[in-house]
Amino acid sequence: MSTALITGASNGIGLELAKIHASKGDNLVLVARNAAKLNELKSQLEHLYKVQTHIIVKDLSVPDAAQEVHDETTAQGIAINYLINNAGFGDYGLFYTVDWGKTQQMLNLNILSLTQFTYLYLKDMVNQGSGRIMNVASTAAFQPVPTMSVYSVTKAFVLSFSEAVNNEVKDKGVTVTALCPGPTSTGFRSAAAMEKSGLFKDSKSTGPKEVADYGYKAMMSGKSVAIHGTKNLLMARAVSFLPRKIVINTTRKMMEERAT
Repeated sequence: MSTALITGASNGIGLELAKIHASKGDNLVLVARNAAKLNELKSQLEHLYKVQTHIIVKDLSVPDAAQEVHDETTAQGIAINYLINNAGFGDYGLFYTVDWGKTQQMLNLNILSLTQFTYLYLKDMVNQGSGRIMNVASTAAFQPVPTMSVYSVTKAFVLSFSEAVNNEVKDKGVTVTALCPGPTSTGFRSAAAMEKSGLFKDSKSTGPKEVADYGYKAMMSGKSVAIHGTKNLLMARAVSFLPRKIVINTTRKMMEERAT
């Protein structure tokens, strides 16, 4: 029986991916900070799908948290067949006004933790000759995003990193998929203090289940880059043809706060 390790599994896309994998009969390792939500999800999934669910309560923004998770799964004799790096967050505001502590946590979680998780479990997958990794990026990865300058950089890293590593292991029985959702109805908006941003006020958010379903299918098919939604796909492609100044100015207007 296969096992999926999912970070940020207590809500949103991560929670929906946990449900999908459980429905397919996969055992689970669920990682997040919220112990109560993880325990509730564990009980639900084990009752509905009769799968084994191992929970790890961990703040992945702390350096080497990924190593601690890998040490625990190794000690428990749990082989990971699917790694889903879903945990991440953003922050909204002009760069010189945001809190540096929060920015540092974002860099640690969105880049360092994801990279270390990939490094550790990719080695195991290559050794076993099979495995699939999904790294959750964003449509923000395709252009600089004023008012979310660091977040967009972290997601650009995830996209480029995932594509490069996928190429490196294409003959090893392992695939790496970068999932790039657009605005999604999760806790991301409130966590990033984006309630008044035009991005969410002017755009229709997609539900996390729809994004998770799409991402799961893309990962299972071995797709390198998976951009959810036709509109998002067209916009991502258009960026490469437009002058960067126009792209950045247009993005800034989309991101600016709306009074109502």
